[in-house]
Amino acid sequence: MIQINGLNKSLFGGGHRVNILNGIDLVIPSGQFMAITGASGSGKTTLLSLIAGLDEPTEGNIIINGQDITKFSEDELAELRSKNFGFIFQNFNLIPTLTALENVTLSAELNGSNETQKKSTELLNLVGLTNRNHHYPSQLSGGEQQRLSLARAFINEPSIVLADEPTGNLDSENSKRILDLMTDLHRNKKSTIALVTHESDVAKKAERIIVMDDGKIVQDSLPF
Repeated sequence: MIQINGLNKSLFGGGHRVNILNGIDLVIPSGQFMAITGASGSGKTTLLSLIAGLDEPTEGNIIINGQDITKFSEDELAELRSKNFGFIFQNFNLIPTLTALENVTLSAELNGSNETQKKSTELLNLVGLTNRNHHYPSQLSGGEQQRLSLARAFINEPSIVLADEPTGNLDSENSKRILDLMTDLHRNKKSTIALVTHESDVAKKAERIIVMDDGKIVQDSLPF
């Protein structure tokens, strides 16, 4: 479970204070697929970065599985991310000099997993990249690269998956395929998913939608 209490994030520059997040209170139950949406600049990506421990809040607490990560050291945060988180980015962030299989197995090996090649191959098959194991990212289409990112994100069976605009660079057909895969993986792996998107059709695939505006949560609802 993720519990966020009184979360504020401010930046200072030129003698001015800019408030990015303003008093966020949020509980995300284990296993929930939640979408975070809102206009550009609403604070949704900042919220995701804070949940991941990639940024520090100005005020407030983020409690993950009973632990307040705002009190963690950098080493503790790095260990938390490696053991508990999977990440999916809009720009894929794949390693260009590694094959599809190597991109996935590296993530598993860094986490100390066993039988990494077998697990990686099975997951690549699951996301429809059976014949692309030995291709490099530059040899894959945008949709295939994002499917590879999905395999990499889920290889360590993370309890939490954070996705930042995962369909932002894809056409409608590939967007649908990625969302269907995320839904299937969520159902099979029971991971908690927080997905940031500005697309309403993408948000509707989630079990819960929160809408942000001016650094605040202004709506929290089910999509149905």
